[in-house]
Amino acid sequence: MVIMALDHTRDYFHYGAFFSDPTDLETTTPILFFTRFITHYCAPVFILLAGTSAFLYGSKKKKQELFKFLFSRGIWLIFLEIFLNNLLWKFDITYSVVILQVIWAIGLTMVILSFLIFLNTKLLLLIGSLIIAGHNALDNIVMQGNSVESILWYALHQQNGTTIGGQVVVFAYPILPWLGVMILGYCLGQLYLPDCDTEKRKQWLLKIGLAATILFFIIRGINIYGDLVHWTVQETTTKTILSFFKITKYPPSLAYILITLGPSLLFLYAIESVKNKITDFMIVFGRVPLFYYFLHIFVIHMLAIIGILIFGGDWKNMIITQAGFNNPSLKDYGYSLFTVYLVWIFVITLLYFPCKSYMVYKSKNKDKWWLSYL
Repeated sequence: MVIMALDHTRDYFHYGAFFSDPTDLETTTPILFFTRFITHYCAPVFILLAGTSAFLYGSKKKKQELFKFLFSRGIWLIFLEIFLNNLLWKFDITYSVVILQVIWAIGLTMVILSFLIFLNTKLLLLIGSLIIAGHNALDNIVMQGNSVESILWYALHQQNGTTIGGQVVVFAYPILPWLGVMILGYCLGQLYLPDCDTEKRKQWLLKIGLAATILFFIIRGINIYGDLVHWTVQETTTKTILSFFKITKYPPSLAYILITLGPSLLFLYAIESVKNKITDFMIVFGRVPLFYYFLHIFVIHMLAIIGILIFGGDWKNMIITQAGFNNPSLKDYGYSLFTVYLVWIFVITLLYFPCKSYMVYKSKNKDKWWLSYL
């Protein structure tokens, strides 16, 4: 949750962020590339642990109750993505373009998972693994236009924008591989049941984490399958390394999932028994993830507007309409990466207090069912 805010701060504050890709080898720097790369861990872990949370919630409920919860919560998240998240990201009350991002992906995969929970765990593990391992075989299927088939394919596997009933919609997070991650997260929940031995859980996290990480280097090294874009030898060793780690997120490739979830599981293994002031600080954001997500987008966007006003610019440039993404006034907008990191630290410090207050409120009002949707 904290690292995610760094990426979104970069989106709004870094010089050239509206017109350049931080992983473009021709224009990036190692520190800019790394700043973007470390945030790759956010979405996969969100979706993996959303599946795990679903399993743990369902372990105390009947399947029908879990189905109802997952289905309704998924629909709610899709609604929030379309109407609230788009507004907070762009401040465009006309909704000239609707971008379906990670909240949509979590919501839709949660809806699909609500139907899959009636299958046994071994079958789910097989389905999730096959989706993640095999979906890159579909990379060569490319659709165009706004036919029903094309729109379904954009939602499933091809990042693209189209017009639906006169509304411009961008499918930023095709959900097929994310569904595989959600399913595996649901299966992972078995390791976090109260009767699961801690050492057994740690050993499984260690084995799976190491296997996934090693498999990434093998598959990426072979350079034939596992990512839409192959790495290439560059004019410098540094650029070659960056090319090796320039992996595809939209949709997440097999290589992307291996190098993000592998180390993440190793991290879970390493911090199993760690509890200190740092973890106490971090857990506040994890306890109120949806509240934090929308609040941090709003705060970062508002700070960007304040920054423009302070330096005499036009704040309306931060109202991102369909045309606004190519607004020539933003070509010279932005600040240094050092400033981005300072703003990020400020945002996290600022948000800690409302998030902690809401966390305490939730813990004292567990009888209020609607809090589980916020």
